[in-house]
Amino acid sequence: MSAPAPSPLAIVDAEPLPRQEEVLTDAALAFVAELHRRFTPRRDELLARRAERRAEIARTSTLDFLPETAAIRADDSWRVAPAPAALNDRRVEITGPTDRKMTINALNSGAKVWLADFEDASAPTWENVVLGQRNLIDAYTRNIDFTDERTGKSYALRPDEELATVVMRPRGWHLDERHLVDADGRPVPGALVDFGLYFFHNAQRLLDLGKGPYFYLPKTESHLEARLWNEVFVFAQDHVGIPQGTVRATVLIETITAAYEMEEILYELRDHAAGLNAGRWDYLFSIVKNFRDGGQKFVLPDRNAVTMTAPFMRAYTELLVRTCHKRGAHAIGGMAAFIPSRRDAEVNRTAFEKVRADKDREANDGFDGSWVAHPDLVPIAMESFDRVLGDQPNQKDRLREDVHVEAADLIAVDSLAAKPTYAGLVNAVQVGIRYIEAWLRGLGAVAIFNLMEDAATAEISRSQIWQWINAGVEFENGDKATPELARKVAAAELDAIRKEIGEQAFAAGHWQEAHDLLLRVSLDEDYADFLTLPAYEQLRG
Repeated sequence: MSAPAPSPLAIVDAEPLPRQEEVLTDAALAFVAELHRRFTPRRDELLARRAERRAEIARTSTLDFLPETAAIRADDSWRVAPAPAALNDRRVEITGPTDRKMTINALNSGAKVWLADFEDASAPTWENVVLGQRNLIDAYTRNIDFTDERTGKSYALRPDEELATVVMRPRGWHLDERHLVDADGRPVPGALVDFGLYFFHNAQRLLDLGKGPYFYLPKTESHLEARLWNEVFVFAQDHVGIPQGTVRATVLIETITAAYEMEEILYELRDHAAGLNAGRWDYLFSIVKNFRDGGQKFVLPDRNAVTMTAPFMRAYTELLVRTCHKRGAHAIGGMAAFIPSRRDAEVNRTAFEKVRADKDREANDGFDGSWVAHPDLVPIAMESFDRVLGDQPNQKDRLREDVHVEAADLIAVDSLAAKPTYAGLVNAVQVGIRYIEAWLRGLGAVAIFNLMEDAATAEISRSQIWQWINAGVEFENGDKATPELARKVAAAELDAIRKEIGEQAFAAGHWQEAHDLLLRVSLDEDYADFLTLPAYEQLRG
């Protein structure tokens, strides 16, 4: 067979990485180039459609189920394809980035699934993008033993049958990969880079291991975006010569617009669908983003006051379970942000209690599994689902026909009695600065104040600051949310961080840059659709 033609893609502004030639082969890059050629134009149209839909929400301050797809929702005959054996039992899923240590620990964690994350838990430095792919290849070939230089501790994989099944999450449609450009200098969408490299290298290898190329699809805003992913899957499977339906995708319902199109999203992906996930943090961010200028009715209180028992959040999760089970798909619960501490027994106890309550609620509501962010939480979540599922792999037979959700229920934010507080503003600033600083250092999942923060929780922080100022919120202490107050709180936090970590560590970090970027995306009249877009411009590497 002749060698593949050189790829029309060029790698730009990137330092060479160890063993990158194993990932960035001519054949793999040619495949990514073809994905880019075929599908980026449609991606661009769909991003433009997002802007149009957001403008319509700003005009009407409402959303509804789509009249043009009513027939799909009314047709009780269709189901998604049956789950493959490796994805039939998903009772506990662990999430995390694809660095070498995390790859081993997640696969060994005892969870049924590992969400290998190239999205919100990973800052998209070129090193993270390429070496994350290399780590997954090494894991599947069992070539991933690792020794931590700092501690001297060694890590190695358990036997294959004890390892979690990988479900890989590429970046969302809105993000580009600036280091990989076509002949016109145009960057390739990050989603196609992440998907393309992973699929090309691992699809057949995973089949040989008795599994398959499985994906989580983030930030989906409509069934038309799901349709585009389905077209990508069909082309990719034909291209490498594996059967149609081998790919399986779980869609995160983490935007308010997608919540009105759950059935349609499953329908578009029905030959490749594996379920839906209740991505709670991005979902809250999406509500704020879309209804940010809708007045007092849509003002969210402090993030931690919006629990999953809030009426509009109950409507969202119960509709998700009912929709999935009606169509034969898995319903996967969301992330409990609490993380344990091996140094503080009280923090540990609180984290375990909160996570147990969260997972008990999800299991009792009919979810088939849920997420945790730390290996120590796997047994806690497992107990909750074991108690409900027993020996069953899932509870898709619980149809939840008792659930009836109206369009207005999903956006009934004013059903909450809680109000924004001054402490909530301070916390949003603290989390925003600390997370953005870590992200600019290449870290996407960060423990802050005993919670696991990622890009989604940072998005809530900056969006709430923006919304509270725009709505003229008055806090319980008499202070009014203004740009001046946000700047005052941010300056105090920056000073506190400097005192906390010392001048040397402060100077070595990106603290001023993080402070400035948080204020920019929180105070600019022209609201940035995603914090990660301006942040990516400042991300080095």
